[in-house]
Amino acid sequence: MATDPFRPFETNLDQDRALTLLRDATQGADDGELFLERRKSEVLSFDDGRVKTASYDASEGFGLRAVHGETAGYAHSTTIDEHALKRAVATARLAVGDGGGTMAPAPVGTNQKLYTDADPMLQATFPAKIDVLREIDAFARALDSRVVQVSATLAASHQEVLILRPEGALVTDTRPMSRLNISVIVEENGKRESGSMGGGGRAGLIGLIGRDHWEPVVREALRIALVNLDAEPAPAGVMDVVLGPGWPGILLHEAIGHGLEGDFNRKGSSAFAGLMGQQIAAKGVTVLDDGTIPDRRGSITVDDEGTPSAKNTLIEDGVLVGYMQDRQNARLMGVAPTGNGRRESYAHAPMPRMTNTYMLGGDAAPESLVADLKDGIYAVGFGGGQVDITNGKFVFSCTEAYRVKNGIVGAPVKGATLIGDGATALKQIRGIGNDMQLDPGIGNCGKAGQWVPVGVGQPSLLIGGLTIGGAAA
Repeated sequence: MATDPFRPFETNLDQDRALTLLRDATQGADDGELFLERRKSEVLSFDDGRVKTASYDASEGFGLRAVHGETAGYAHSTTIDEHALKRAVATARLAVGDGGGTMAPAPVGTNQKLYTDADPMLQATFPAKIDVLREIDAFARALDSRVVQVSATLAASHQEVLILRPEGALVTDTRPMSRLNISVIVEENGKRESGSMGGGGRAGLIGLIGRDHWEPVVREALRIALVNLDAEPAPAGVMDVVLGPGWPGILLHEAIGHGLEGDFNRKGSSAFAGLMGQQIAAKGVTVLDDGTIPDRRGSITVDDEGTPSAKNTLIEDGVLVGYMQDRQNARLMGVAPTGNGRRESYAHAPMPRMTNTYMLGGDAAPESLVADLKDGIYAVGFGGGQVDITNGKFVFSCTEAYRVKNGIVGAPVKGATLIGDGATALKQIRGIGNDMQLDPGIGNCGKAGQWVPVGVGQPSLLIGGLTIGGAAA
């Protein structure tokens, strides 16, 4: 693996010439940039006692954008040279037409650096990584005779970006990422259940492949699997629900977060469009999107337009006070960019996206929230979900949940789904725990075919009147 820095303006393309071509593309436009990227990634998975996947991928290229009004011209190439850039200029200029735009102010620079530049893939040899995965497999099987299958995956990537702006500024960022996932399947009396746990962030692999890290992860995956082995069919009906802290914030991310992205609100398609300054949640509910937390999976020193990442308050004490913005939607809405312009790669145009989205903690003891449940569900783990941005309606499946009656946590339940809509759920929050946690670093977010890493978080929450989909009560 190459360790030399990504320096396309020294090896592939003259920077002054690139700037001239960029200015040609954005003459008469409102905004634009040249985004250059090199990315390397590795995935190693050990499944059912053997190496299942060992992949390495490397790519580089550029994306050129010219923005005029609500229109954006975008062209990209895997070849970084003047010829390819000239062709991209001709394509991007189609969006500018006769021009007449006024170039938006450049992003204000920053000296912040939220994570290391080091390539996580170089911190351990290939044989050493395989040995760790083999150790994980053996350890999990030795913990309990009911373990019949173990899957362990190590993933790491190293992304280097350069963003050249029409005014001549060059913004750079080097972004590491690593993650360890472990899944365990147990079997008893012909019944099989699974449990998964994992995490990571913008740091090296060393912290993930140490036994002091992965051993507790294995134990937690096994615990969840054994809980589900004893689970009863979930009831169905309208019930009060207590959500656990941390990863259950994925419901907040999907049901509320997407609806607070600038493009959906500018176009009026969000359930929260036109509600700025209004009470949209219960008192005490404060929601932030913060890309400045060091080493977190969703953090970015600068976004993919060159705007520094920020800590943005979206909902304050129940009142809608902000949206997440990229440069184009911020300009069209007459507000400042918030550092949320993100893209999957050089082959994609940026759009407003979340970073680390979480709700601040309250003052209630978590156990008191559960004690207030007369007849409901205590949900501490979530799997997949779906949401309709236009009305905020969501459906989420629980991976670990318990029946609660008269404040007593009873048997685990399986097959539980939470059904509701974000706007209503926000107003039905009746208790906020003092135990806010961020997720362990496992989130990916999809939007318009693009995937980016994100973080979520929340305290324990008591929410009234959610619909539980499951077996008949």
